[in-house]
Amino acid sequence: MKLIRNSQLWGPGYVRQRFRRITRAATSPVEHIWVAIADHFEPLWQRPDWQTAHHRVAVWRAAWPEIARRCKADSDGNPPQYTFFYPEEEYHPQFLEPLAQMARTGIADVEVHLHHDGEGRQNFIDRISGFCQTLHEKHGLLRKRDGKLTFGFIHGNWALDNSMPNGRQCGLNNEIQLLRDLGCYADFTMPSGDSPSQSRMVNTIYYCKGDPGRNKSYDRGVPVTTGGKIEGDLLMIPGPIGIRWRDRLLPRLETGELAANNVATLYRVKRWIDLAPRIGSDVFVKLFTHGAQEQNSAALLGGELENTFNLLVAEANRRNCAVHFVSAWQMYLAIDSIRREQRPMLEAAAVGAGH
Repeated sequence: MKLIRNSQLWGPGYVRQRFRRITRAATSPVEHIWVAIADHFEPLWQRPDWQTAHHRVAVWRAAWPEIARRCKADSDGNPPQYTFFYPEEEYHPQFLEPLAQMARTGIADVEVHLHHDGEGRQNFIDRISGFCQTLHEKHGLLRKRDGKLTFGFIHGNWALDNSMPNGRQCGLNNEIQLLRDLGCYADFTMPSGDSPSQSRMVNTIYYCKGDPGRNKSYDRGVPVTTGGKIEGDLLMIPGPIGIRWRDRLLPRLETGELAANNVATLYRVKRWIDLAPRIGSDVFVKLFTHGAQEQNSAALLGGELENTFNLLVAEANRRNCAVHFVSAWQMYLAIDSIRREQRPMLEAAAVGAGH
């Protein structure tokens, strides 16, 4: 097998995780599977004309409610959830409001995505804080905790905390601490696969501690455990990463991506569950996509999203465990409840609850 690029970053952690899972499999069965989809939703991808960008949003507004209605419900009787991580730099109310409408019906949510490249600390603060205020005040999105807006985050181009070797596409070694101070409840950027930004800590939900003296502070951290403390500046909720042995002629890297050329199969669903982060008997499967791109939206809205959720229900039934379809925010709440040794009680999906 050809060595996958940058496997020296994720490979050792992957091997250690697989060894732990194999040795503990017989004594620690999965009881709950939590599933969230994080869409890096970019209607202005490749700088299209206005009509094209509008259409990229409109197809989701028209199709997703019907797909959510048709899909098999999860173990709580809830429909699938879908989280749009919307780029601050692509904000237009005409593009955002259709997503907010779906959020208000309880089948979707909107969080924060950002691309930046060396504009500096204050620019980052102003853009994030201003965008959060806009989402909340103009569209009724996000929540407040202790009187402060809180948000989930995905970094553009995978370059969280200035992690690219050339220093581009970010520029802030203190980004982890800035996100904490701005109200970020968790980062959902990882995994970045064969990118040099990929963390060394894999398939683990953990707290990372920012270090302004170096970049890529999230490379390692303290795993979340039942009864554990918050030990760091920012919670990292990564998706699965590892070797995918089937479905293609040669083995390839599995990162939980959904795309036109990378759709869900029964084997992939089993692989996601086996690789994904675990806290006790709970497994957290965070998948991702770039759903505004035409080739992906055509596949996902043309049947592949419905197939994904239905395969997850079928696999949970086969394993005799519960499956929970959640937004990014609800996944965070479940993780934090388990950390505090409480069984998760899902907050209402529709935005407005928790404001």
